[in-house]
Amino acid sequence: MIINTGCRTDIPAFYSNWLLNRIKEGYVYVRNPYYKHQVTKYSLNPNVVDCLAFCTKNPHPLISHLSKLDKFKQFWFVTITPYGKDIEPNVPDKKQVISDFKNLSEHFGKNAVAIRYDPIFINEKFDVNMHIRCFEKLLSELKGFTEDCTISFLDMYEKVKRNAPDLRPPTEKEQIEIAKAFSKIGKQNNITIHSCCEKESLKDYDLDISGCMSKEIIEKAIKNKLNAPKNNSKRNGCNCLLGNDIGMYNTCMHLCKYCYANANAGLVRENIKKHNPNSPFLIGELEAEDKITEAKQKSWINIDNQITFLTNEK
Repeated sequence: MIINTGCRTDIPAFYSNWLLNRIKEGYVYVRNPYYKHQVTKYSLNPNVVDCLAFCTKNPHPLISHLSKLDKFKQFWFVTITPYGKDIEPNVPDKKQVISDFKNLSEHFGKNAVAIRYDPIFINEKFDVNMHIRCFEKLLSELKGFTEDCTISFLDMYEKVKRNAPDLRPPTEKEQIEIAKAFSKIGKQNNITIHSCCEKESLKDYDLDISGCMSKEIIEKAIKNKLNAPKNNSKRNGCNCLLGNDIGMYNTCMHLCKYCYANANAGLVRENIKKHNPNSPFLIGELEAEDKITEAKQKSWINIDNQITFLTNEK
């Protein structure tokens, strides 16, 4: 099975000590985001966790602790955009993020790390041409450190409409222009460009629409075939093995204007006050009404059909 850390918050950026403590203790408690007192206990044992998956804008707090994660096979998405503090107030300098990306690649191998360039939006500063220039610079910088990059266009959730009324998704014509240019840039840098939950028609412009954390991507990262269950995502167009997320909504202090996982900054700050790095919960403690259910976990690795890579990577 896969344990995911990044769909609801950015654990490496803000909760790295908590994660390391949970790995040391060997388990984690996760509240159902819609039914507070339904709690799932996940084992953090590499015998049943085939891949520990990350999605972060700032891996730096974990860079000096990577050896403590080595018992797990891993996949890292690192989101790198060209946006500034007006859009991403607490994301560190992108030069640092790029440097950390290279460190991850050198430690875990280039198939275990991938770029996320998303969400792509249009505003006064960022038109199609600006995105193309920024994307070309980013991929040329990371050529040889990864083989995969995922893009997606801004989704106008109600939260986004409230928090970022000055942003808009690219039009269909703009999306096609971006897809054509990004695909060409990807080929020039030996990086496959994947789209995340976008129109199938983008495959006509040489984008890979099979998913950003697909079975194939994870197999390549962990160097094993998986007998994974059928994807049950309710999100239209999603083909990913999202796994079981141990994060919590309304806890990410990046406070990006386009964020779907935060309702507002005030709620995030209130939740962070309840964080205890020694608690089995990311936020808060065990409550009297809580009902804990142990997750049914088993390895998906097909030991009879392992992938053989003609490579010197780890």
